[in-house]
Amino acid sequence: MSLNYMNNINVPSHIAIIMDGNGRWAKERGLNRTAGHEEGAKIVRNITSYCASIGVKYLTLYAFSTENWNRPKLEVEYLMKLLEKHLKKEIEVYLKNNIKFKAIGDLSRFSKSLQKSIKETEEKTATCTGLTQVLALNYGSKNEIIRAIKKLNEKNLEITEENLDSCLDTAGFGDVDLLIRTSGEIRLSNYLLWQNAYAEMFFTQTYWPDFNEIELYDILVEFTKRERRFGGI
Repeated sequence: MSLNYMNNINVPSHIAIIMDGNGRWAKERGLNRTAGHEEGAKIVRNITSYCASIGVKYLTLYAFSTENWNRPKLEVEYLMKLLEKHLKKEIEVYLKNNIKFKAIGDLSRFSKSLQKSIKETEEKTATCTGLTQVLALNYGSKNEIIRAIKKLNEKNLEITEENLDSCLDTAGFGDVDLLIRTSGEIRLSNYLLWQNAYAEMFFTQTYWPDFNEIELYDILVEFTKRERRFGGI
C-alpha cells in the first residue's frame, strides 16, 4: 500500500497486537495447529514491514505468554524451534528495513540456544533507527510488574509511576496507543496491563493468519476518528 494513502491517518507511535487464532485457523482447514503457527509467522513479517513503512515507532507482539507453557509439550517445543528459526531467518529483513529487534519477558526459562539467538538478534539490530519490533516472550504483565517492583527495591527507589515505568520491560517505549486483538476474543489476557491504561482497543474476528495490511489500515482510519481524552473532557 502506498504511503500516499496515509496522508490523513494519525499513525500511532506504539501499536500492540495480541496475535490470536493460529490454532483455530489451522483446525478449520483440517491442518495441524503447527501449520497455523507457521502461517502466523509470515504475517508477523508482513505487518512489521508495513508498520515500519508508515512510521510506527514501536510494534509490540504477544508471541508467547507465561501461561502458554500449559499447552501440549510437543506444541511448545515446536513453538520454541519456530521462534529460533524465525529470528535467524529475519535478520536480513530487519537490517534491510532498518528495524531494531527487542525481546521482553522473563527469558531465563528458554534454552541457552534460544537465549543466544535472541541476544544476537538484539545486538545485530541495535544500531537500526526505524521501527522497534518487540516480541513479548514468556511474558505476563503481572509477572512484569512484580519484577519491576523488585527492581525498585533493589535500586532503593521511591515507588512512583515514573520510577515503576522505568523498571518495566518496556521502559523507554512509551505507553501503547493502539491495541489490536485478532480472532474475536475480547480480553487482554495479562498483556501490557500497565502500558494499555489509555490505549484505544480494537477486536477483530479475523484469525491472525488472515490478518493483513488492508485490515490494519482500516483500523488506523478508525483510530484516527477517535478522540483520545486521557481522562479529561
